[in-house]
Amino acid sequence: MRSSLLTVTLSLILVCLTGWLLVAGRSLLLPFVIALMLWYLINALSASLARAPSRSGKPVLPGWLSLGLSLVVIFVAATVVFDMVAANLADLARDAPTYQARLNDLVTQITATFKLSDPIDFNDLLPEGGVQRMVTAGAGFVTQIASSASLVFIYTLFLLLEQSTFDIKFARLFSNPAKAEAAFRVRAEINESIRHYFGIKTAVSIATGVLTSVILTMMGLPYAALFGFIAFLLNYIPTIGSMIGVIFPSMLALVYYDSLTPFFVITFGLGFIQFAIGNLIEPKLMGSSLNLSGIIIMLSLALWGAIWGVVGMVLCVPLTVIIMIICARFPTSRPIAVLLSADGKIAENPDIAKA
Repeated sequence: MRSSLLTVTLSLILVCLTGWLLVAGRSLLLPFVIALMLWYLINALSASLARAPSRSGKPVLPGWLSLGLSLVVIFVAATVVFDMVAANLADLARDAPTYQARLNDLVTQITATFKLSDPIDFNDLLPEGGVQRMVTAGAGFVTQIASSASLVFIYTLFLLLEQSTFDIKFARLFSNPAKAEAAFRVRAEINESIRHYFGIKTAVSIATGVLTSVILTMMGLPYAALFGFIAFLLNYIPTIGSMIGVIFPSMLALVYYDSLTPFFVITFGLGFIQFAIGNLIEPKLMGSSLNLSGIIIMLSLALWGAIWGVVGMVLCVPLTVIIMIICARFPTSRPIAVLLSADGKIAENPDIAKA
């Protein structure tokens, strides 16, 4: 009894200490986490290029060339996207006072139309300059990421240079080959789950961003490319991301056009895209491979969002999957994996502790 109580106490202390380190070391850890994401993406793209066969059936590109080409493509694409987003946010920040004044007029018109006894003051909902401050905050977030780009690039470069030694180091962490083999199986399962998740999520996010930009461009709404990128990024955030991706352009449409028809077209058009992709296409492609409880996903979203902000929200599902897979391999932590799962069914696999 005393040993069990001591174990629980030490576990709680370890969890609290880990949480404190994640928050306190945010400025140091976030660039490295982003570098890990880029490293994983570069290797995935490189593997796809290396597997592409020629007419003779042999790979078109050698491994070193596909890896270098993937590195260049991803960093050039990131530079172009961030330049576009920064320019659009600067224009939006400049025009924000005009849009907020239009919102004030719209609220005044609604109050007069319905003859409300207690008129609505828009400044109570959103203080003067609130729209501009929100846009400026968004621009500051982009600038913060861009300012750490050099550090991210250095981290990514060193990960690529040293990745050939990772397997050797990983194997030598364990006292015998059986435990090392079990650990490699766990790592392979984690890689497969994350590759499956990010592969499908990236594809549907690109589709969401492109379709959003197309609809907004056809309707003549400004900053269509910016809202397309926002929809692409927010699609990685479970549940609330798709809703926010519709709200932003809809609010702009409400104050940009003189009639409500374009507002309804944009709102229902973007809402249909988010519903079709998020509730029909993505679940069919994703299947039940993640096996995560919905309430656990929401709690994970809140937790990692509080710790690491937007980056934490994007990573909440992969991080929870990793925790569940690792916990399932040890008898003492297996109940945690059962609670994290959607149906309580955890595969019976050899665990590291018994190896």
